[in-house]
Amino acid sequence: MNTAAQRLLLADDDAVFRERLAVALGRRGYEVRTAADGAAALRVAAEFAPRFAVVDLKMANENGLTLIRELKERHAALRIIMLTGYGSIATALEAVRLGAADYLTKPADVGQIEDALRGRHAGAGLRVPSLDRVEWEHLQRVLADCGNNISRAARVLGIDRRSLQRKLAKYPPRR
Repeated sequence: MNTAAQRLLLADDDAVFRERLAVALGRRGYEVRTAADGAAALRVAAEFAPRFAVVDLKMANENGLTLIRELKERHAALRIIMLTGYGSIATALEAVRLGAADYLTKPADVGQIEDALRGRHAGAGLRVPSLDRVEWEHLQRVLADCGNNISRAARVLGIDRRSLQRKLAKYPPRR
């Protein structure tokens, strides 16, 4: 495949993750350009004309959903994959509605990301998290959004603080 067909924009504010994923995708034949935020991603996309994009949902004070909308407005043929550590059905539906071709939750390996970029799905090999795992991840996300304040997180979740503490004290459930 020619180089232009392999161009990929990677937008993620986690510098270590971004660079590691860029190297891994580069080894698989992609010409990767990275961006730490939405504004940089739009500049890179304008100059680089990628065919693919991998966009993080939460970047510093930005929302990757907004970036998907702006990228699709400017580059309609761009195949975008939303990658996030804060997966939810609502954001998955919104990402697809805005033009994302797929939605993956971290930790996703480079093979899963490449399959999504190419429109291939693992099907039976798909790892679906347990309900306990989804609940635990949701509690962790809400706690992080509340600045690790357990009392505030409990109020947001509408549960007793001690119940939240008990749930958080457990090890993360297996997938």
